[in-house]
Amino acid sequence: MKNIAGIILAAGEGTRMKSALPKVLQKVSGKPMLEYMLGLLQQLEVKRCVVVLGHQAQMVKEFLKGGTKVKTVRQKKLLGSADALWQAKSSFVNFKGHLLVVYGDTPLVSYPSLKKLLQWHRSSGATCSILTAISKNPTGFGRIVRGEDNRVDRIVEEQDADTYEKAIGEINVNAYCFKARELFSALKEVKPNNTKQEYYLTDIIEILIKRKAKVETILAQDENEAFGVNSRRDLIRANAIINRRNIEELISSGVTVIDPATTYIYTDVKIGRDSVIHPHTIIEGGVKIGRECQIGPFARLRSGCVLEDEVEIGNFVEVVRSKVGLGSKIKHHSYIGDATVGKAVNIGAGTITANYDGQKKNRTIIGDGAFIGVGTILIAPLKIGKRAVTGAGSVVTKDKNVPAGATVVGVPAKILKKR
Repeated sequence: MKNIAGIILAAGEGTRMKSALPKVLQKVSGKPMLEYMLGLLQQLEVKRCVVVLGHQAQMVKEFLKGGTKVKTVRQKKLLGSADALWQAKSSFVNFKGHLLVVYGDTPLVSYPSLKKLLQWHRSSGATCSILTAISKNPTGFGRIVRGEDNRVDRIVEEQDADTYEKAIGEINVNAYCFKARELFSALKEVKPNNTKQEYYLTDIIEILIKRKAKVETILAQDENEAFGVNSRRDLIRANAIINRRNIEELISSGVTVIDPATTYIYTDVKIGRDSVIHPHTIIEGGVKIGRECQIGPFARLRSGCVLEDEVEIGNFVEVVRSKVGLGSKIKHHSYIGDATVGKAVNIGAGTITANYDGQKKNRTIIGDGAFIGVGTILIAPLKIGKRAVTGAGSVVTKDKNVPAGATVVGVPAKILKKR
């Protein structure tokens, strides 16, 4: 979006995590929390982004090097969210546009809600627009306090709220859009007059109201979007919510998930229509599955997998960094890693691709129509030709490629006959 820049606050220590890993790098549904917010800004076409770092800043910097290009600034002392925002001021000295301010530990915020926030902010001409939600149990969240005309009066944090304010059901999602100049001007007036003696970003709202600035609110799609992750228990809850969202989205697109309660499907998984996911299956991020596939039960598809249409992956099968061709079957107790499996291949129970030689991962290529017998071990690097057969219990050693149409048996496997 034009004239919109983003600031992600990612300085928190996350002491309740009890981890050496920075809070924003803790994973939810297979992805670091910070990656969710970076992805949302990218979806919103926010070209310019500053991430405010603090605890374990270097570790977060290293993570950012491998992905989206962003600028980082550091909050040397963790004095609160307003102070963290102040550290970004030097990056926007001549910026006259709008700033989308979000937190790196809120992975449940959705794209539609942020898009609606930005659109409403622009159309209303507000100085500040706040994303809020209505909660039946607002305990732990900042409350939106309104005046007699129902206009926003201020935001009060849980620990500073009185009995009346704690009864308010409208909560702060911790996503804002500000006119940049008015934001940094108001930041100068924030004082640490609270229980924690920190500089709260939320105090800016009351300052803007006193200046007669226009402050607007927009409701998020889901109250869970306000949920910030601060502990291991919070991670569990966030994982469950995102998993449910992912499964519901797939079901809506024509995928059958037999038992959502025991199925874990990470973010960024694509599954074609009429595919069926059986119970106790784990599908990690980035996996692509075609139409009319059968997956599970008790299957694990790890990142880097591509399954074409009509593939069957059965119980206790693990597949990683592999492509499986149209109509192929891997039905029982097998490990397929770093492999390319052709069309109409049958892989028998107990088959192992021995892809790691102690120094590097090697590839196995299995041609169309091949039949891999029960208990076969394929030691990579290796090629199995089209329509080739391996006998039960065979060990095909590395670089001993099997010609098309050949049958091999034994330990080590040797050609028995040609078909």
